[in-house]
Amino acid sequence: MGVPVEMARLVVPWKGSSLVKNGFLGVLSSFHLQHPLHFSTLSSQRNSYFTNNHYNCNLNIKVEGTYWCRGLLPSCSPSLKLSGKRFTSLVATQPVPAQSEESKMDMPREIFLKDYKMPDYLFDTVDLRFDLGEDKTIVSSKIAVLSRVEGAPCPLVLHGSDLKLLSIKVDGKELKKEDFHLDHRHLTLPSPPASAFILEIVTEIYPQKNTSLEGLYKSSGNFCTQCEAEGFRKITFYQDRPDVMARYTCRIVADKTLYPVLLSNGNLLEQGDLEGDKHYALWEDPFKKPSYLFALVAGQLESRDDKFITCSGREVQLRIWTPSEDVPKTAHAMYSLKAAMKWDEDVFGLEYDLELFNIVAVPDFNMGAMENKSLNIFNSKLVLASPETATDGDYAAILGVIGHEYFHNWTGNRVTCRDWFQLSLKEGLTVFRDQEFSSDMGSRTVKRIADVSTLRNYQFPQFATRLKQDVKDFLIEFSFSDVISQRTLDQWHTQFGHIHISRWTTSTLVYEKGAEVVRMYKTLLGSSGFRKGMDLYFKRHDGQAVTCEDFFAAMCDANDADLSSFLFWYSQAGTPQVRVTSSYDPDARMYSLKFNQEVPPTPDQPVKEPMFIPIALGLLDSSGKDMPLTCVYHDGVQQTISSNDQPVCKTILHVKKKEEEFVFANIPERPIPSLLRDYSAPIRLDSDLTDSDLFFLLAHDSDEFNRWEAGQVLARKLMLSLVADFQQNKSLSLNPKFVEGIRSILCNTSLDKEFIAKAITLPGEGEIMDMMTVADPDAVHAVRVFIKKQIALNLKEDLLATVINNRSSETYVFDHHNMARRALKNTSLAYLASLDDPELTDLVLHEYKSATNMTDQFAALAAIAQNAGQVRDGVLSDFYTKWQHDFLVVNKWFALQAMSDIPGNVTNVQKLLSHPAFDLRNPNKVYSLIGGFCGSPVNFHAKDGSGYKFLGELVLQLDKINPQVASRMVSAFSRWRRYDEHRQALAKAQLEMIISANGLSDNVYEIASKSLAA
Repeated sequence: MGVPVEMARLVVPWKGSSLVKNGFLGVLSSFHLQHPLHFSTLSSQRNSYFTNNHYNCNLNIKVEGTYWCRGLLPSCSPSLKLSGKRFTSLVATQPVPAQSEESKMDMPREIFLKDYKMPDYLFDTVDLRFDLGEDKTIVSSKIAVLSRVEGAPCPLVLHGSDLKLLSIKVDGKELKKEDFHLDHRHLTLPSPPASAFILEIVTEIYPQKNTSLEGLYKSSGNFCTQCEAEGFRKITFYQDRPDVMARYTCRIVADKTLYPVLLSNGNLLEQGDLEGDKHYALWEDPFKKPSYLFALVAGQLESRDDKFITCSGREVQLRIWTPSEDVPKTAHAMYSLKAAMKWDEDVFGLEYDLELFNIVAVPDFNMGAMENKSLNIFNSKLVLASPETATDGDYAAILGVIGHEYFHNWTGNRVTCRDWFQLSLKEGLTVFRDQEFSSDMGSRTVKRIADVSTLRNYQFPQFATRLKQDVKDFLIEFSFSDVISQRTLDQWHTQFGHIHISRWTTSTLVYEKGAEVVRMYKTLLGSSGFRKGMDLYFKRHDGQAVTCEDFFAAMCDANDADLSSFLFWYSQAGTPQVRVTSSYDPDARMYSLKFNQEVPPTPDQPVKEPMFIPIALGLLDSSGKDMPLTCVYHDGVQQTISSNDQPVCKTILHVKKKEEEFVFANIPERPIPSLLRDYSAPIRLDSDLTDSDLFFLLAHDSDEFNRWEAGQVLARKLMLSLVADFQQNKSLSLNPKFVEGIRSILCNTSLDKEFIAKAITLPGEGEIMDMMTVADPDAVHAVRVFIKKQIALNLKEDLLATVINNRSSETYVFDHHNMARRALKNTSLAYLASLDDPELTDLVLHEYKSATNMTDQFAALAAIAQNAGQVRDGVLSDFYTKWQHDFLVVNKWFALQAMSDIPGNVTNVQKLLSHPAFDLRNPNKVYSLIGGFCGSPVNFHAKDGSGYKFLGELVLQLDKINPQVASRMVSAFSRWRRYDEHRQALAKAQLEMIISANGLSDNVYEIASKSLAA
């Protein structure tokens, strides 16, 4: 999908671009997110999942010539608990007919990847007609069907949910009741024609009552769709699975005054007026696509128009649609789109393939964005920006997510995934592409730091639980879409071992770890080899639904490379742990590195094979310069290290065995190794580097990522040591050498300013808790606050100088130079504000009042908001008064207060639920306020259980409105066993309360029940 909004992917859990995935909220600049929220992944049996049937209520109801297919809507009537089993009555979008049958219950059935079965029927063309109305919408479909295997007729099973069936015809003949079977999830034709035939279906749906925001729904008066993963089945009956690809036309009929703009996929063939003040538009997409890429928008919108000339000279019309008042805020989005189109041509030779590219921004959207062919639909957060209302983080997120969704045109649309087990192929590959795009548009080092931080904050904590997953087994995790309804391989349903799948499709793990696997291909094959592999991949598979193995084969075949053991990255769960020890022989001038790798056992894989791990490294001499490398001995063979017959200062070791040694020759002195440069593999690395070595790397390493990493390792060790002291009631004392290390970075004018801002920022509280046997949020928070204040106190003058020297009254410009300057100034300002000193508070107030852009103003607001009191309250009130009419800015205001670490903040957040600007039906507001609160470990995990109680009650309220959003919120409980017994008991009580609630959705039940079982 598009973007997980997973943080500036920042603000709502999204589906896609790496830029917005560092946390929950893109509403805050990244340097404010000191304790990212972890929505842990729960897994079960590898390569398996359940059919979504824990209340399988079959209905086949005919009323006045129509048939009802009832799914479980958020408004389900209360469920009954009888004899330990759950029975649920069904409620459709209209009153349920009186003769509805008694519910039955089937327990979930596990299905494995090996059970994948190709569809029995293929669809060639799909002609759709939508008659949009205020009370109901009539959807007519005409599908050209052919059997995949001739002479072997079998039932044709179509997916459907919350649909009213009006008619069904085969080759023009209307079917009788006995000719088909209808239940609450499927429409089945037991004996379709053996040869090709035309299937016509007419359904009635109710978009205005669809609060799940899946399928066709209304947002701010406009019609809008979201079909990934299984939304299309809420529109009409269909084989709603990604390996069924067809060519679509779409005719939209609507009131011309209410809905003057009618959009769908592809090119506009014709449009015109009809009787009764109606009009129509006919769209055609000439490229085959799966149903999850279908899109429709109708409403009162205006567009920013531009054009792009492709590398072959074709002119493409570009339009970004929003309500009229927001069109001025789309300039940056248009710039980002054109930049992405040019970059994809220059780097991958990929040209856009249609005459028109549309983007629509909507305020009510479960995810960040969606890559529907030629009609991308975006959360407004990731389109709208102006210097006055958007931060640098917002601008960067828009650049990355616009790029991500555009890049899907080839990696996801033209070549899609065969089944949802292959999701990391389309999402991981596209995230890698958007990461590279954003790196080229800004600072490559800073972008890499941000991406690795996201990976560690989400992936590694998930692997720390006893339930594991591999790159295909993403299982339940915080994401944007809702889990799907039945666990069948041919559907996007659920995550492995679970009941639903759309959560999985927007999982950070799917995106981020998948991108890391793709990045390793490039590391191993080089830029040229990776491009050759991509070219072969598109040549072989354009217009196909493929697997991760197909991508692997293209990479290997294009480069004549043997990467066979690399496939373990797709099949083995867990994060590899690598231990490195070194030795130096001064007489032989030999330096040895011994690697020992282990992939922790998991319930389904007690014994793991060694992984293929590329380790990029350099060796530093005593002056801090990279040593030239000439040769290395490995497995008894001497390998020359050179480039154009010249020594190199960086090489890549291929670690493939459990234990192996690499010996470098011609090393004149004992070096300090710079290991895993640019984070060349997603592993946990432990080495014999001393603190002195780490300080040396922090000061001298030419690889800026490893320079940052050295500081982070030192900070993590320091914080864990002080946490132990705090828990034993010892006085806390900060190592002066650590402070001086921070000073040396802060005052180094040769370094990139955004890099400095990253390097002087402490690891988040969540990252430290994940390194503890029993997480202690109170101790970790106290230690982090202590260190932050000590740094501010000791470096006060340096920080003040940094703030003053990086001020600017010039017009806002979004470029790396100015972003870096603002990042460093505002990070320094946050340190100073932590001291809660009156003079420094006046300084921060001055920065707030004199700010000429949202980046600086919001950073000052966040700095002030660290400390409770009248000043904080007054500035928060002033900010709201100024920006109350801009809903995106108000979301930032909600999030900032929700994420506050001020003691007892749950009371303030509860009051904000009643604020006139808050709406529980809007996902962005929920993510900002409720999700933001869960992002404060010290308050969410409060010892008195108030945070857990708050979330438990809200989850049940949300579940009645939007189960997808509710399932994301309940994921905050998923790692409850990581805490002390007292907190475990409180969290467990809330989970038990949730799963015992009447009318609970499958989505929430799945997450809550799996969390309890973890």
